[in-house]
Amino acid sequence: MTLLRKIYIIALLTLLNSCGAYYNQPVAPSTSRIGETTTESASLKNLPLPSEPIVVGVYNFKDQTGQYKSVENASTFSTAVPQGATTMLIKALEDSKWFTPIERENLSNLLNERNIIRSTRQEYTGDQSNKPNLPPLLYAGILLEGGIISYDTNIITGGYGARYFGVGGSTQYRQDRITIYLRAVSTSNGKILKTVYVSKTILSQAIDASLFKYVKFQRLLEVETGITKNEPIQLAIQNAIENAVESLIVEGVEDNLWSTAEGTVKNDSLVTTYNLRKAEEESTLLYNRTQASEVLRSGISVKGNAPIFNGDFTNKSFGYGGGFKYSLYLSPKFDIGLNGDYFYFKGGQDFYKEYMTGNITLGYTFLPLDRLTPYVYAGAGGIFDIRTPDPNLTEDSSGINLQYGLALKYNLNPKLSFFLSAENNHTTSDAIDDVVNGKRDDFYYNFSIGMEFRIGNKL
Repeated sequence: MTLLRKIYIIALLTLLNSCGAYYNQPVAPSTSRIGETTTESASLKNLPLPSEPIVVGVYNFKDQTGQYKSVENASTFSTAVPQGATTMLIKALEDSKWFTPIERENLSNLLNERNIIRSTRQEYTGDQSNKPNLPPLLYAGILLEGGIISYDTNIITGGYGARYFGVGGSTQYRQDRITIYLRAVSTSNGKILKTVYVSKTILSQAIDASLFKYVKFQRLLEVETGITKNEPIQLAIQNAIENAVESLIVEGVEDNLWSTAEGTVKNDSLVTTYNLRKAEEESTLLYNRTQASEVLRSGISVKGNAPIFNGDFTNKSFGYGGGFKYSLYLSPKFDIGLNGDYFYFKGGQDFYKEYMTGNITLGYTFLPLDRLTPYVYAGAGGIFDIRTPDPNLTEDSSGINLQYGLALKYNLNPKLSFFLSAENNHTTSDAIDDVVNGKRDDFYYNFSIGMEFRIGNKL
C-alpha cells in the first residue's frame, strides 16, 4: 500500500469516526415525531416531589437580545433566537411537577372566552338566578420573569487540516453562546425572591476529506465527502431554561422558600448535590477553562532529568538524573525557588561524568488558577564536579551556572500539579567534559518531568 493511499484511508476513517451524524444522512422524507429531550430534561423530571405545587404565572419570557440572523451581503428580518421561550418555560415548569402554571401570556383570550360563555348562557338558558357561576380563575402567588438576554456569535472559531499530494482532510468549528436570566417575584409584596443565571454554548462543526489525483495518463480521480452539523438553537434554549428551572427550585429549597415532600433530610441532600455542581461550574470560565479556588503559599517539586551535554564532543546523547525544588509564591503568579539537581552527563565515545547543581530561580505562572498553564523561569547558581578534579586540567571543572526554561503545568487540584519542562544552562567553565578546547564555555540542555506538592496558607 502506497503512502498516498495510507494517508487517504486515515483521513477517511477520521471523518467517519468523528461524526455520528455521518451515518444517518437523510435520504428520504421523515414523519413528525415527539420533540427531542435535552440533557437536562431527565434531571428536571427526576426531582423529588414538592410538599405542595406552587401556582405561578408567566406573562412573557421573551427575547431581549434584539438580534437578527447574520447573513453575508444581505439583510434579514429573521430573529437570531426563537420567539417561543415562554412556551418552553411553561413546559419545563410542568415537567418539574413543582409548579402549577396558569395562563397569562394570552390572558385577554381567556377572559374573552369566559365572557362568551356568560353571554351565551344568559341568552339561551334564560333565568340564571339558580345557575352556578363560572369558577374563579386561579391567581399566582409567584410571577416568573426574565428572558433571553444575550446571544453571542463566534465566541470561538477554529479548525485544522492537512493535505499531501492531493489527499487531505480538514475540520472547522464555531461556537456561539446564549444566556438567560430567570427570577421569581412574590405577588403579595413584589419582592424578588430568587434570580438565577444560566448560559449554554451552541456548537457548529464541519468535517471533510478529499482526494484529487491522476491515477494514470489523462485519468483524474476526484473524491470528496464531508458533513456539517449545527446544534439547534431551540434545543439549546430549552436546555438552558430547564437548567434554570431546576436551579430556581433547589436554590428556593436552600432559602426555605419551599420544600420537598420528604422534608429536611431530602432538602439537605438535594442542596448539597446542587452546590457541588454549582461550585464546579462557577470555577469553569468561558471556553471551558476550569479554575481552582485558591493558590497555596509554598511548593515542593520532585522531578526526573534527561540532560543533553553540549561541549567539545561531537557525539551527544541523553544522560539521566533527578532533582528537587522548593518554591515560595510571592503572589499567585510570581515565585522564588531553590533548585537542586543531580545527573550524569554522557557524550563522545565513553564520557560519563557526575555533577550536581544548585540555583536560585524566579518563576512566573501565566494562568495560576487554570488547570493547564505555561510557566517560565530563570535563575543563577553553580555546577559542581562531584569527583576529584583532574590535576591535568588547566581550568576548573566547576563553575557558575545560568539557566532559563519553559514548563507546562497541569494542576490536578490546588495541592498537586504535574509538569514538563525544557531549560538551557550556561556554565562559566570549558572543562565540564574534562576537555578544554576553543573559546566557548560548555553548556547543556535539560528536559524534566515531575510533580509539585503545594502546602502552606492560601494567598
